[in-house]
Amino acid sequence: MFEFRKTSQHQRQTVLLRAWVAGLFALVCLLLLVGRLWFLQVVRYDNLSARAEQNRIAIVPIPPRRGQIMDRNGVVLARNERDYTLLVTRAQIKGNVESVLDRLGALVYISAGDRRKFLRLYQQSGRYAPVLLRNNLNDIEASWFAVHAYQFPGVSLEARWVRSYPGHESAAHVLGFVGRISEEDEQHLEDTGQSGNYRGTQVMGKKGIEKTWEKTLHGRTGVEELEVTATGRPVRELSRTDPIPGSNLELSLDIGLQRLAESQFEGKRGALVAIAPKTGEVLAFVSAPSFDPNLFVDGIDVENWKKLNDSPDHPLINRPLYGTYPIGSTYKPFVALAALQMGVRSPTELIPDPGYFELAGQKFRNAAGAVYGPTDMHKAIVKSSDTYFFSLGAIMDVDKLHDFSKQFGFGQITGIDLDGERRGVLPSRAWKRKAYKKPSQQHWYRGETVSVTVGQGYNAFTLLQLAQATSVLANNGVYMKPHLVRRIIDPITGRFSYPVTGPQYTIKLDPKNLKIIRDAMVDVVRQGTARQAFVGATYQAAGKTGTAQVYSLRGAKYRSHSVDERLRDHALFMAYAPADDPQIAVALIVENGGWGASVAAPIARKVFDYWLAPARVAARQQKQQAEDAARTQVIKASGRPETAPAPDDEEAPEPAPLPDGSDEPVSGTQEDTQ
Repeated sequence: MFEFRKTSQHQRQTVLLRAWVAGLFALVCLLLLVGRLWFLQVVRYDNLSARAEQNRIAIVPIPPRRGQIMDRNGVVLARNERDYTLLVTRAQIKGNVESVLDRLGALVYISAGDRRKFLRLYQQSGRYAPVLLRNNLNDIEASWFAVHAYQFPGVSLEARWVRSYPGHESAAHVLGFVGRISEEDEQHLEDTGQSGNYRGTQVMGKKGIEKTWEKTLHGRTGVEELEVTATGRPVRELSRTDPIPGSNLELSLDIGLQRLAESQFEGKRGALVAIAPKTGEVLAFVSAPSFDPNLFVDGIDVENWKKLNDSPDHPLINRPLYGTYPIGSTYKPFVALAALQMGVRSPTELIPDPGYFELAGQKFRNAAGAVYGPTDMHKAIVKSSDTYFFSLGAIMDVDKLHDFSKQFGFGQITGIDLDGERRGVLPSRAWKRKAYKKPSQQHWYRGETVSVTVGQGYNAFTLLQLAQATSVLANNGVYMKPHLVRRIIDPITGRFSYPVTGPQYTIKLDPKNLKIIRDAMVDVVRQGTARQAFVGATYQAAGKTGTAQVYSLRGAKYRSHSVDERLRDHALFMAYAPADDPQIAVALIVENGGWGASVAAPIARKVFDYWLAPARVAARQQKQQAEDAARTQVIKASGRPETAPAPDDEEAPEPAPLPDGSDEPVSGTQEDTQ
């Protein structure tokens, strides 16, 4: 009995102890919960409140509409068209996204490339940012998905703007193209602090005007704040900042002139650049053959890329900008002008021309074995006497010729608003020392100057440089920067601005010397090597033909029919018109085309005929008067001068650094001992 009471008491104490421990534990838990609640509600209220708001609000970027590109007459060259796309929003996806793609692939075609690209972007995207899965859905695909859309929460069909180039291959090397934003592009945008302005944007400029004017064309991204459910479904719009569309660009190109010039290169390789001498506006810019920029907008396929990249005609190369050539006899007017300015030779001095010039036992011959007899400077340019210029090269200093030619833009970056411009080679003693490693190859020989003065030897210029030099010569030595964007137009207000105005500098030239050269160039067209091409013209042009060797034949006569097509001479022509008031300057090359007089000059004739047709001249004048009046009103309203006045008789800048040696010397150089 005693033991029973003792056991009962012990059990009672145990129960009480357990109850006390349990109560204490419950009290501690309660205190912890209260403390945690106080911590969350008081201490971390602001932070957690903001996070809760973020979970409730989705920030969705609104990409801007890209600006259009037009020619000088308002013809649209690059525009935006509606396109159907499939977008995926992470917050609304149920289950594994890979399985969603598998099921979706049974409805619409999704390429392996599109899938890889999507998965990479999907992993990097936020919960509420739509990610592009597939674009360019046709009407059937779009309708089919719309019927089954309820089976794919998180996948939406949307219309977007896609870049389109209605002219296809026309002016492709000017316009360039847009393409999908790559990882490298994303890194560049991040490094330059522009990534925020590209959220929601799928493409950006990759080449041409699309690339160099990317910031202007792109615009500014907008944003909308949406209240969403726990599953990410939008409930209502809380706020919205509309995107600012990109500005429109009006180019200086005349697409009619451009297409006419392009048609002359059908089946040929070559380049043509036409410039307005008084403004520097590029009127036509041809690189043949061309390509269709539409192929690159959403990523070019393997077959088309291989076709373009492997073509022996290299259609992707921007020939006026990147191709470097010996320019042959088209260089002679500049060499003659240099000789006059330096006082090396009188224009009336007669030089015997027996058909060749001999230096240190080496004979330098006229083209086609021609013999011109006693020849002065005027006749040498009109008849294109190589012997005359060979003899001139023997007494000229190549470094002084370099410094003079440099002022016209030879061997220099012009700064045109396109990417990928090449410097080329304007040779000098310093250039040769830098270009060649072996001391035995660094010496400059007189025979090399002889070759240079007829546009051969180490000379390697871009067609743009030749066109620009021709334009400067036509403009009496006033250097206007060549440019393609004529006006920037605000898409909202319609107001416009001019990115390039005023001359850069003026070359000091004796007017008498300039007249001698220009008169000779007039006679090239009137009675010289280009006379056949301009028979019946209603205007007077001035120009110079050229035929440049691709390779050198020593001791053998050149016969084009017996030489491989790609080793035949290049045909060149440079000219401006009208001669007394130049409105257009042209330089062109037909690769492996043969004689400049018979192949290149007729192309320039057609370009001049188009541009100088009376009806077109009158229309341009009327349009220019209206623009000038509108421009004056804008300037008066703003209270600022139209342009800063150009300094009178401003000298050319100091020589730019020599080429870095990346451009290889042209083969076929004559090398002699002094």
